[in-house]
Amino acid sequence: LNARSNPNISHCKPPATPTATQLSPLLSTTTQTTNMEVDSGTVNLVSKEGDTFPVDIEVARMSELVKGMLEDDADDDEEATEIPLPNVKSTVLKKVIEFCKHHRSEPMTEIEKPLKSAAMAEVVQKWYADFVNVEQVLLFELILAANYMDIKPLLDLTCATVASMIKGKTPEEIRKTFNIANDFSPEEEAQVREENKWCEEP
Repeated sequence: LNARSNPNISHCKPPATPTATQLSPLLSTTTQTTNMEVDSGTVNLVSKEGDTFPVDIEVARMSELVKGMLEDDADDDEEATEIPLPNVKSTVLKKVIEFCKHHRSEPMTEIEKPLKSAAMAEVVQKWYADFVNVEQVLLFELILAANYMDIKPLLDLTCATVASMIKGKTPEEIRKTFNIANDFSPEEEAQVREENKWCEEP
């Protein structure tokens, strides 16, 4: 048989190779499916004391530290991965999880810099202002946890809260607020004030 004896042969062409444009939707669907699998399920966050806190993966992924660990363990067949957080105490981790859960349903307003007010309720939504209305010890532990777990919104909120506590106060008031001992003699303090007088001028 040849093209002359069978006219249909002349119209037969090899199948065309799919183009990148044609494959793109298929690849995109595959990627989305993989991401959905990563975001679904539960992860166990383990505190410094060894307490376990089950958390939805989509919530836990707010922490860049946890997110990276989950991606490293993506091939594991276990139903729930354990993420040890030896630098975070249980009381602090509980607050961190509370923040992340709420942030999923009500993202925090971006904090303007410099702060427009010393009242956090005028800087962010009421829930977030109430969230950081805590004892100084817990506030600084939240800063350390947010930095360690790499949760930017929480770090921004807690650091802004400390800044609001300083805003508009004199050095003496700041020392009193944070229980900072003044190790300058009156003469040394007067000298520092004189040398940095320009900082206080409008």
